[in-house]
Amino acid sequence: MKREIIPLSKDDYSSTQSKLELKMSSDDATDTSSEDTNSEVRENWGGRMEFLLACIGYSVGLGNVWRFGYLCAKSGGGAFLIPYFINLLIVAIPLMYMEFSVGQFTQRGPIGAMSRICPLFKGTGIATVVLSFFLTTYYIVIIAWDLYFLFSSIGKEVRWQGCNNSWNTIDCWDGSLDPSLKTSNDSRSPTEEFFRFKILNQSSSFEDFGLPKIDLLLLVILGWILVYFCIWKGVKSTGKVVYVTAIFPYLVLIIILVRGVTLDGSIEGLKYFLIPKWGDLLKPSVWANAAIQNFNSIGVTFGGLISMSSYNKRSNKILGNVIAISIVDAFTSLICGSTVFSVLGYIAKTQSKSVDDVIESGPGLIFMVLPEAIRNMTLSPLWGILFFTMIFMLGIDSQFTMVETVVTTIEDEFHMKVKKYFKKREILVLIVCVFTFFFSLPNICPGGIYYFTIVDFFSAGVSLFYIAFFEIIAIVWIYGANRLAKNVFLMTGSKPAKYFIVCWYVISPLFITVIWLFNWIRYEPIKYGSYEFPAGAQIFGWCIALVSILAVPLGAIHTYVKSPGKTVAEVKLN
Repeated sequence: MKREIIPLSKDDYSSTQSKLELKMSSDDATDTSSEDTNSEVRENWGGRMEFLLACIGYSVGLGNVWRFGYLCAKSGGGAFLIPYFINLLIVAIPLMYMEFSVGQFTQRGPIGAMSRICPLFKGTGIATVVLSFFLTTYYIVIIAWDLYFLFSSIGKEVRWQGCNNSWNTIDCWDGSLDPSLKTSNDSRSPTEEFFRFKILNQSSSFEDFGLPKIDLLLLVILGWILVYFCIWKGVKSTGKVVYVTAIFPYLVLIIILVRGVTLDGSIEGLKYFLIPKWGDLLKPSVWANAAIQNFNSIGVTFGGLISMSSYNKRSNKILGNVIAISIVDAFTSLICGSTVFSVLGYIAKTQSKSVDDVIESGPGLIFMVLPEAIRNMTLSPLWGILFFTMIFMLGIDSQFTMVETVVTTIEDEFHMKVKKYFKKREILVLIVCVFTFFFSLPNICPGGIYYFTIVDFFSAGVSLFYIAFFEIIAIVWIYGANRLAKNVFLMTGSKPAKYFIVCWYVISPLFITVIWLFNWIRYEPIKYGSYEFPAGAQIFGWCIALVSILAVPLGAIHTYVKSPGKTVAEVKLN
């Protein structure tokens, strides 16, 4: 592990910059942890490649394989791709550049960075960490589902083979018989029934919640143990893990894609994925889902990008990393989408349905689709082991980065208390993992898939645009985009292109605001497939959203009360 001494003397940069640096090192009204006023020692990544792979592992993870497929299906297929790429170019990429710059310059996690960039809006940093915390509570459940499939792949054949198992219903249909012999028009694939009735033991409604399933509970515990040992030593351990977790998945993905496109009916699925229904572009939800996918996939507004870049040397070039991550992210999404929809086309063919009707779109879509392709492959147990090992690596990569964001924030904001009460970082990481474990338990109850859907929609969807908007206001309009550009120049020797400045100032906030407003105007209550959630569940979801939303005004009030000065302008400068 390399360590960098961060200079904080007034001679390091220009006069304007040195004042900011000296201000950052002082123990002022922003309540940051007290450090030595001359220098700070902060761990660094072992090299640029470690950082790049960590970001790829964080950005190119479950967001691409798991979320992309179901949001695309939910948004009508091909029409989703147009707003997805527009949003990627004018919002996601510029904001990724912005967050990398802020993290690398301040050398702090999300809360510390926003406290130093714009104290009045430090609540946006708190909100991003809250979002990451919520994601850690249910991303670990996706890992548990994956581990269930992984262990079910060990044997002479995969366990979700056929319709003669104890968990199957009369609606199960594996496509091996004459379609005229089907006993129901609402047929389901063996994979879908295995996931819904064997793994989840899914209840019929949110009200029929039940207790945690023991087998899933054990897998969640196993998942948390693995996450703990990935990050317990900090970026020293994380940087080594990503060499495997970020590279291996691509080989398996391409193999599954090749198999998927050779299945009978796959062409119809690919048409659904690639050919847009132009009328769907008029639906605000399609644009909102595309933005949600970009934010969740790349990791904008979740604090992870700021947190990881804070461990960079200040001289690290930013633009190259942004371009590399964006290309890999988009490429991976297209591969995953093609794989998912080619298999959906096959399932539609075997069940004599259209792709629209073949399966309910939801958070478990990938676990009801891609295993179906594996079931029909020669040596299916081998491919099952490879595929679910790949999903595990993607999931663990996303999970430990988000947990690292929470841990980094606690270390930065309560540095002296952490050293006093926990002594070692390993103890703090253990406490965070155990604490989050208990919040993940509702997701593994029979009614857990409904709870999962609510938390995902309201934490990673509803509040995203709100937080992104105020983050841009704080960094671009109050701190100043040109000022941030000068910071980048002082660190790296090159300024951001004018394209990024224009996007920061105008295009990105305007685009986010338009989508946000139209999504509110055309707001539709959340559903899981055709199931409509009761009013109490909707209210619960809004309470989850408010936890992160209220962090912004509460942070501003706290700064105003604690800081010297009587006006907002004076507070902003303190």
